[in-house]
Amino acid sequence: MVKDDDIVLDASRAREQFLTAGALNEDAVRPNVLSSWRRSRELHVHPDRVELPYLRDPDTDTPLAHAAAPILRRIADDLSEQAVSVVLTSADGLILDRIAPNSTIERMLDDVRLARGYSYAEEFAGTNGIGTALETGRPAFIQGSEHYVGTLGRLACAGSPIREPITRRIVGVIDLTCWADKADPLLFVLAKSAGSQIEDRMNAAKNETETALLDAYLKQSRRYPAGVLAIGGDVVLMNPYLRQTLDAADQTVLLDHAADMTRASLTSTAVASLPSGVSVKISVADRIAIGVRNDSVVFHVSVHVTASTPVRGGGHSVPGLAGRSSSFRRSCQQVERCYRDREWVVLEGERGSGRTRLGQSVAQFVSPERSVAILREDDFGSADDFVTAFELETDSADFAVIVANVDELADEVLEPLAAVMQARAGRGWIAATTSSERNSPLVDALVLPFFTHTVTIPALRHRIEDLEQLVPMLLADLTHGQARLDSAAMRQLGRLPWPGNVAQLRNVLAQTVTRQRSGVIGIDQLPNECRSVSRRKLTRLEAIERDAIVRSLSENDRNKAEAAKALGMSRATIYRKIKDFGIDV
Repeated sequence: MVKDDDIVLDASRAREQFLTAGALNEDAVRPNVLSSWRRSRELHVHPDRVELPYLRDPDTDTPLAHAAAPILRRIADDLSEQAVSVVLTSADGLILDRIAPNSTIERMLDDVRLARGYSYAEEFAGTNGIGTALETGRPAFIQGSEHYVGTLGRLACAGSPIREPITRRIVGVIDLTCWADKADPLLFVLAKSAGSQIEDRMNAAKNETETALLDAYLKQSRRYPAGVLAIGGDVVLMNPYLRQTLDAADQTVLLDHAADMTRASLTSTAVASLPSGVSVKISVADRIAIGVRNDSVVFHVSVHVTASTPVRGGGHSVPGLAGRSSSFRRSCQQVERCYRDREWVVLEGERGSGRTRLGQSVAQFVSPERSVAILREDDFGSADDFVTAFELETDSADFAVIVANVDELADEVLEPLAAVMQARAGRGWIAATTSSERNSPLVDALVLPFFTHTVTIPALRHRIEDLEQLVPMLLADLTHGQARLDSAAMRQLGRLPWPGNVAQLRNVLAQTVTRQRSGVIGIDQLPNECRSVSRRKLTRLEAIERDAIVRSLSENDRNKAEAAKALGMSRATIYRKIKDFGIDV
């Protein structure tokens, strides 16, 4: 390879001058390098040593990783005699894969943490082929002392952005790294060519998956007389039956439920209530898996339209329950019908969605004189104690029992429990709560056959309008009617995804009233977690970091620069984390 001492020497002198004087003639180095040096200085990157945090374990089960794998291996094989390493990153600079055939350069890469799980974004590593390519959206070739961090001066790296074929957004970078004194401009050309090849493979895989999804959808549409729905990536296909039967609001909620099932590969069937009052049974008909995750799915959708009776009082007529959404009201009506007819019912839904409370409240509303026994295995010392308690509670001509979290019962409980249920068949009323994502073949085989109906309790995010009744009811329980939320605080609660459902809402309000127990409560009294509208569940460490950022923003009058300074992080980092955590500023 060609050695260019003049470039290395000029960059070294220019870097020293820039670090010493804080300024530089525009023609001292290439414009993209000088711009990156300025960004690195503003980001407070240390110029003399690598200070990279380990961000997370890389996810290699993605369209990018699958498309890139053979390209990376081929280039690594072709350049194995040249001491060139091949690196693949995500859109935030996280190293997803690295192939370094030469042991000497591999040790060097380990020393500077150019390794899986670390990020080479400019905010961490300063000027480099990966971070600068991501920052500018253009291929970057950084040689020797052109790196902002001196420790990287022994290396040269050529990075080329990889773009999603349709949207053209950057999804990652392919980078070729070698010793600086062995750098060759052809490395830059090769990186760009490899990036294009990966994009071509991603496009081909996308087309193949979408074609397979369309074929499966058309096949099911010909065979199934009712509703057929297909979801895959950005593609949504809905047959005329569903488009004509369901209005826009119903279609939106149906898609939401189907998307949840697409992500939960173990769930094959779900029953949901839609805003108009109709119920639908959604069943997986076909999963399309071509090289990547099986996240393209064709569903059968059976629509059940029945005459619905209005809820008594036009609102929450059942004491202890709150909700005016049609999906929640219909769930209440279905459970009430099952109770009145003494039909055993499974209450299916997410944790914290209020399955047990709904069953108990409805039963006590219909029969105020009767107590409803709630049995949880965790409340008993042994499996025998649990089964004995169930046997005693059902040892009468009429009874009302709720078995909570039946899908989580220990295996040794199931057979004796099923034997008691068989003896009690046709008597009393039993409800069993279970997760919408259950995966317990023994429960399905031994226990659930005794239940003739399944009612889905909607997640809070699917009935967000019910906050208007839920919040006052929960606050009344917590403060004896002494406090209420103002409109801004209510609007903020309405923006949150509530992965923990009603249980999480109650916990949030309990934290809130520890700060203010009476009067009108404003948005500033809500817990820090309420300032984040992230749609993903944060890890414990991320939640602590989010709370620290929210607190610092509050203490610094929402000034991001001052908040970042107080936390000891760069402005770029706090901006990125505010966006990632969905912090409302």
